[in-house]
Amino acid sequence: MNCIRSLLTPLAFTLTFAGAITAEAAELRIGTASHGGTYYPVGQAISTLVGDHAARLTMVPVVTQGSVQNARLVNSGEVDIAITNNNLSVLANEGAGPYRNDGAMNLRAIGALHASVLHIMTLDGSDINGIPDLKGKRIAVGPEGGGTIPFLGQVLGLHGMTIDDITPSFLSHADGFSQLADGTVDAVFALSGYPADAVMQAQANAKLRFIPLSDAMMVNALEKYPNYNKVNVPADVYGTDAEGSLLSVNNMLIVDASMDEETAYQITQAIYDHMDEFRTSNVHARQIDPERSLWLKIPLHPGAERYFRK
Repeated sequence: MNCIRSLLTPLAFTLTFAGAITAEAAELRIGTASHGGTYYPVGQAISTLVGDHAARLTMVPVVTQGSVQNARLVNSGEVDIAITNNNLSVLANEGAGPYRNDGAMNLRAIGALHASVLHIMTLDGSDINGIPDLKGKRIAVGPEGGGTIPFLGQVLGLHGMTIDDITPSFLSHADGFSQLADGTVDAVFALSGYPADAVMQAQANAKLRFIPLSDAMMVNALEKYPNYNKVNVPADVYGTDAEGSLLSVNNMLIVDASMDEETAYQITQAIYDHMDEFRTSNVHARQIDPERSLWLKIPLHPGAERYFRK
């Protein structure tokens, strides 16, 4: 994808006809993900809240490769704020995992968001009944730089497999599920909130089902990766014959520690003082518990901490 070059616009001051000095709004950029998942519409809703309720701030959502890349974009200043998850934010600040070549970052949290669940799905009637059956298959795994990739590696690793055991297609969630419905790929891995638009659209053209983790493997996964949780997605969410017992991870908003405290406070207040509006405009916001912001895996930015501890 093309590199995002716009930096945080400084507050510009202009002289009015009355001779008074007024501040123009600073436009911030929020890193989201590809279309078809949940990060982009959540970012759109957040941008609207900031534009409507934050003093002298506006915000625009930016399509990115997803949660892995988003930490890098915040770190480099190419976006001002972004969505990622608990696990990746910790790794970014440690310079570990996918960030081992980036060096330790200095990210701070603005607040908790919804959870993302790892959709592992195939067509109803497929001969894929478990993760070992994915060997040699064509699998849509999300875009490179997205949060699905680390999850994919860990789930395959639990089964003694690596990405070399499958034929990966690095597609957006929308394209991945579209190709699954068309039979171009055999299965999809997609880390996304639920319900995911990409799944809903594919389900209109083909019947899908979840590829399950065994009970023993689910226990093993939760023990090995304590930042993950278990979520049961009811069958009626996607019209599947059975519910999905899926791995999930909590999402958050991140900024660089260098962000001005008042700017961070204004962003936090605009979002979390207006949760009714947020939940009305975005279905995934209904899953957000603002109190979880006090229990995230990286420190809150001082501006956000001022808001949540007031």
